[in-house]
Parts: sequence; C-alpha cells; structure tokens
Amino acid sequence: MTDKIRLLSESVANQIAAGEVVNRPSSVVKEMMENAVDAGAKSITVNFRDGGKELIQIVDDGCGMSPVDARLAFDRHATSKIREAEDIYTLHTFGFRGEALASIASVAEVELRTRPCDSELGTKVELAGGKFVSQNSVNVPVGSQFIVKNLFYNVPARRRFLEKSSTEARHIMAEFQRVALCNPSIAFTLYDNDALVSKLPPSTLRQRIVGVIGKNIARKLLDVETDTSIVRIEGFTGSPDSARQTNKEQFLFVNGRYFKSPYFHKAVVSAYEKLIPANTQPSYFIYLIIDPEKIDVNVHPQKTEVKFTDGLEIWQIINAAVRESLAKSGAVPPMDFDMDTSFEIPVARDNGTYKIPGITANPEFNPFTKYGSDEPKGRSSRAGLADFGIPLSSRGSRSSDEFEGIADPDTLEDDYRNSVMEYIDGDDISQTALQLEDVGDSIDILPLGQRYFATSVGGMLVVVDRCRAWEAVLYDRYLSMLRNDSAVTQQLLFPERITLSFDDIILIKENLLDFAAFGFDISLPDEHTVEIGGVPADLTGIAPQELIYDIIDAVRDGGRNTGQLKKERVAAAMAAMGSRAKGQNPTREELMSLVEQLSACADYSYTPSGLAVMTAFSNEEIKKRLK
Repeated sequence: MTDKIRLLSESVANQIAAGEVVNRPSSVVKEMMENAVDAGAKSITVNFRDGGKELIQIVDDGCGMSPVDARLAFDRHATSKIREAEDIYTLHTFGFRGEALASIASVAEVELRTRPCDSELGTKVELAGGKFVSQNSVNVPVGSQFIVKNLFYNVPARRRFLEKSSTEARHIMAEFQRVALCNPSIAFTLYDNDALVSKLPPSTLRQRIVGVIGKNIARKLLDVETDTSIVRIEGFTGSPDSARQTNKEQFLFVNGRYFKSPYFHKAVVSAYEKLIPANTQPSYFIYLIIDPEKIDVNVHPQKTEVKFTDGLEIWQIINAAVRESLAKSGAVPPMDFDMDTSFEIPVARDNGTYKIPGITANPEFNPFTKYGSDEPKGRSSRAGLADFGIPLSSRGSRSSDEFEGIADPDTLEDDYRNSVMEYIDGDDISQTALQLEDVGDSIDILPLGQRYFATSVGGMLVVVDRCRAWEAVLYDRYLSMLRNDSAVTQQLLFPERITLSFDDIILIKENLLDFAAFGFDISLPDEHTVEIGGVPADLTGIAPQELIYDIIDAVRDGGRNTGQLKKERVAAAMAAMGSRAKGQNPTREELMSLVEQLSACADYSYTPSGLAVMTAFSNEEIKKRLK
C-alpha cells in the first residue's frame, strides 16, 4: 500500500498559519506595532498605501536586532519572549508564539532594516513568499523598520477577498487606535498613502483617549477606578447622555492587551440600566490589571480572547466600579457603602416567647368618601367619561341620575387621569390592534402629563405616547422625502466645525451624496474635521454635533446597502431626533393634529424601532379596574 501522509513544507505550513494570524492588512499592522512596543520603542510610525495591500511600513526606535536575530526572527516559533511553556502564564509582552513574522513573510515581500544601540551598522534582511532572498549591512538608525509589500501576492484567492481600500484603511485605523490606547506613554504617528492622518504625542491616559476619539468626548468621560485583591480597574466610562445607537467607543484591556468579552461588556452596560434609552450603548475605556497567572491569553490566534480564573468576581467588580462612577457624577443616587446597615437577628430558643405583631385597621375607612357619598347611586365603572370628551361607546349621553353623589367634573377628571396614569406606570394595559378611523372634528383629547394623552378609538380608551407618535409621523415624512430626494436644508447662520475620528471621516467621504440627500450641507476642510453649513429643515432645534453622530450611526448600520435599507435607517434616526425636538406643553389642537397625522401613517402602531405608539383597554378592562 502506498504511503499517503507527507510532511508539509515549511513554506506551506507558514501559509496555513498565516490564514489564522494574518487575515487582512490590519493584522500585519497589529502584529508589527505590538512587536515594536515589546521592543521598548518610545516612538512608532505606521504608513500604508492602498489600504495596506500595496505597502505597510512600521518604523520604531526600540532596541533593534543583531544580524543573527534579524535572520532568525522570520523562522517559525522563533521568539525572544518565552523560554518554557510555563512562561505563557506569566506574560508581560504582547507576542510570545513566534509565528507572526514567519506568517507575514510567507504571504508577502518583506524587508527588515534594524540596528541595536551597541552597533554602528545595521542589517537588512529581505524575504519573498517565505523564502530568504538576501541579508546585507546598511546604515540605519537604532530601532527597526519593517516594510511589507504586495500582501497575499502569492495567494490570489485571499487577495481577492480583501475589502476595498477605504474599508481596509478603517480596519488599520482600528488596530492603530487599540495599540495607541494601550500605551499612552508612547508617541504614535499614522500615514495613509503618505498623508498624515494621526499624530499622538506621549500623554496621560485621558489625553490619549481624547487624541484618539476626538475632543468631543473630553467632557463626557467619567473616571473609573478601584483596587481589590483580585483586580485593579482604572479608566473611563461615558456619561449617560453620550450613549449612542451604534457605539464603537468601547474598549476593554487587560495588562495592556486589548481583548473582546461580551461577558464583561454586559457588566458595564448593565450599570447603565434605566439611565440610557433602549437600543443605545455607552462609551467605555476599561483597563484591568491582574496577576498574569490568573488569565490565559493563549486562546485565540489573534489573542483577542482571554480567559479569567475569577471571571464572576471581576464581572461584579467592574459593574460596581462603573455604578460608583455614575453615582459620583450624579447620574444615579449615590450609595454609601461605608454605612452600617446591619441589623441584629434574634437567636431562636426552644422555650422562647415571641410577640407577634398585630394588624390594625380602621373600620370607618371608606375609599369613596372623597366623592361625597358613602355609596354612589347608579354609578357604573364608566360613569362620567363621556362628559369629558371621551365617548367610549355609542350608547348615548348619560342621564343626570348617573352622576348623583359624584363630585364636581374637574375632580372626576383629575381622578380619572390619575387612574389612567396608574395603568401606564404599571404596564397593565393590554395591547390591542387598533384602527384609527374617523378622527375628524369629533375627536377630543385628554392630556395626561407631559408625555401621554388619551382619546377614543372604536369604543376603546386609547392612551398615546406623544413622543413615539411624533416619531412614527416623522418617519413617514422623512422616508418619503428621502425616496423623492425632496429634503429641505436650513442653512446655519454660523457654520459649525466638528472633530471626528478617522473612521467617521472616511464614512462621510464615502456617503457625501447621501448626506446631501438627507438635507445636510457638509464640507471636509481637513482629514479630521467636518464643517456643517446646513441641516435638515425639520431638525434645526437639535445641536449639529448630535445630528451628525446619529446620522453617521444610521449610515454605518446600513452597511453596503445603499438602497432602501439605508434610507429607512436614516429616516428612523432623523425621526427619533425630530421627536425629541418637539416642545413640551402642547395644546389640545396640536395633539388633535398629531392624531390626524398619525392616522395617515403606513404604520401608526409602532415606532421604527418597534416600540408601541399607543395602548388601549376595553370597557371590560375599565370595569375590572374600577371595581
């Protein structure tokens, strides 16, 4: 029988490994930047062309390498980071496997120029497709310069699956930001096609976050800091008013290493419960410092997953730390953890005598005395509702006998309003499919506080959320405008400039025509700034910065779909903003007009995000409630 099993050649094995370690240009940037940090660099410069497909260049002023080390660095499993298997569990460096350089060199043309501080000359090593080409002495500054050209040139299938250059550039920027956020004491510079994109000098952690994300976040950062025997936590979390629908400003780090954890993400987000709107996310930059022996980073090829020995305890500590930060900011009532809230529990004894608390009641109490008579005569559970503009049925008007013993109509209206509000607060109203018909001149409105109002539809009492009703109306209006390219722009008296992240700037560049269709007048004076000269006419009451962030999120959520899906998402975002801009204390005429507009909507029962606009309860439900 012919033998079938063969050992793979080193070049093929490296290409297979590259599929796990290097899946796009940003992976190369990540590995090279982390190597530079491990080398003790104080300054790191990144330059790329054509989204990293043509060129990636990383220059650092770290310790450099000797000629022998420079050659060995490209051999698989060659590393200076560990010596024994046990070293994996006491890591203080990013790299440790010794696979990155071999994997990169196997799918690209690579050149390394490097010199240690104790040598007058450096060395240049060249490889192509994993094969050694040459090694020569050169005159270079102390440190290392990696040049990666024509990524995946020898794996055309992989190259074809790369995204367009602007998308790959965004991924590179994301990796650049993560490494920069881990190391605020190091200077970082980024070039895209030889044009300066970002320059970050050595700074404090807060300054680094502002430098990476943008000046707009500076006033929204809340300090998070706690120190326990299990973990030390420091960093920042965003104020509740900075929460966004799609928030990319969420970073977790452990011992200076970026990692992903839906579990710890939940620990942060749950601290914001009832503080931020549904379907929004807070910003956070959480840094964990923990004993390396209590974590395992050797889980994922790209080292973005980490296992924790004390995961449950760390979850609770993160949650408590964020809640404490929010409490200090006044977002939630502060809690005094030092207060002695303990109480003494008596010890049970076999022959002990215990006094059972008595229950007292006032036999004279009658909840109906406030209506004037102990026993209302002829009053049904629906008495008086029709007299206040809410005809719940077509049974006709009530006789005066039905109101015998009832206080004046103003008192009854107040009591009725309170009863309905109890329904709303208690979520005790059944959801009913409604048909908004015949909402002409006969309609009447009963306001219930600032947000709700009641009306009658089809013989049922209907309570409407005013803000959500406006959201549904505006969604229909904006969607029609976007479909017909009929958006109206209101020019600002003074154009406003906003500093945005590199990622957001690229997205705006790619969608300038769409932003114009939405009603924005936008220009890009430089690589970090947008200038807003005009905004959609219906949204002039909202800060331009808030508008641009929400529309960016909506466009990003639309992904590559430039058709109906994107228009729907943008219309939904604009509607949500427009509903918030509607003033308080609306008149009855304004509410009646709102109901008429709502009845003309394609979907008047729910907002674009799926929240109920109205709720109704039948005569039977009212009867049960008022027993």
